[in-house]
Amino acid sequence: MIDSTKRIHRTTVGFALLASAALMLTGCSVTGAGTSTSNYEGDGTGTINALFMKQAGYSESDVAAMIKGFEAKNPKITVKPTFVAYEALHDKIVTSAPAGTYDVVHLDVIWPADFASKGIITDVTKRFPDSWKTDMLGGALTSAEYKGKYYGVPWGPSTKLFFFNKDMVAAVGASPSDLTTWNGVLTVAKKIKDAGIVKYPLAWSWSQSEALVCDYAQLLGAFGGQFTDASGKLVINKGAGVEALAWMKKTIDDGLTDPASVTFLEDDADKSMAAGKTAMELNWESTFRDQNDPSISKIVGQAAVMPTPAGPSGDHPGVNGSMALSIGAKSTHQLAAWKFIEYMTSQSVQEEFVKSSMTNWKSSYTKTDVTVSNPDVFKAAGVAYDTMVLRPQVPNYNSVSQTLQVEIQNALLGKKTPQQAMDDAVATANANLG
Repeated sequence: MIDSTKRIHRTTVGFALLASAALMLTGCSVTGAGTSTSNYEGDGTGTINALFMKQAGYSESDVAAMIKGFEAKNPKITVKPTFVAYEALHDKIVTSAPAGTYDVVHLDVIWPADFASKGIITDVTKRFPDSWKTDMLGGALTSAEYKGKYYGVPWGPSTKLFFFNKDMVAAVGASPSDLTTWNGVLTVAKKIKDAGIVKYPLAWSWSQSEALVCDYAQLLGAFGGQFTDASGKLVINKGAGVEALAWMKKTIDDGLTDPASVTFLEDDADKSMAAGKTAMELNWESTFRDQNDPSISKIVGQAAVMPTPAGPSGDHPGVNGSMALSIGAKSTHQLAAWKFIEYMTSQSVQEEFVKSSMTNWKSSYTKTDVTVSNPDVFKAAGVAYDTMVLRPQVPNYNSVSQTLQVEIQNALLGKKTPQQAMDDAVATANANLG
């Protein structure tokens, strides 16, 4: 079956509620007011504890090899790793924060606002070399950014790319250049449908899940929109926010999108294309590997990949599904933790393990000895990573996402108009933001 672990952290939103009892130990911040920062810096030596996600991106054996390399270069620092499933990672970080259990934590891109606002992770802006801001991909840099400050370092950029069956496209006299815009995609999709090649040319991850928010975010960006205004309030009930949703609904009404997409997660869309049932999809980087694996795919050699098509605005950003490494706010070994993070996210280490996860560094994408491992994805991802759409950077992201999932589906299922669905989503989400 198609490997689901590569994408599971983008499809699941059902985090448990924050452990309020743990946070109450230090009021509204786990760091405690007035604490001397010298108690937390340390001398750059000792044992540090690092919390990682089990699945997706780098494997446990990859991380073990990285740690071995780091300890060889830093013999006065010992790293003790802990691995948990993604579903447990968020709450593990929260409940362990007051005690400072973990010096380094593996962070999802949708958590910086939540963790930073509650004082769970450390502001590392002053540690960030200026060169990183130009040498790293722009989209990756935002992975641990909140209100203009950095609360971690990117560790494995990720976004959804556009995959298509090049044989089906060629069969109707079209080429990849016809797919560079979403209007072009629909034109080619209609030709494929009219030719009877497949009943539904497009499949999407539009079940009521985080996957739906990811797809909507990518289309919102293509239509030139954004989730929030300068005050942090949602504004997707105006302009591009409604237009993107109306576009999604119309693809169903026109018979170009498989209506079963409203029940699909990423793996379902992946399987549909791999089975030759659909011609095009948005999905994460590992999809290309799946489509060309003869044990699970009927279209080996037919799949192609490119950056997400452009919308009416001319923009074509990918959705940011990246991860980062952050320092726990109550870690007493912050200098040693930073040395470890610097090593783990360095260009040389990321290039060494590039078969497991892509790199943050722009110049990696021009090195043939690096890109040879996956040239098609490297070419598409390098463009996509430089500008990526962030989902709403709000402290209670989980609640906001759940609201968006419900209302976007209401529109896709025809229960509400796109305008009404977005009006209701904005009203509910903004009321919860306070």
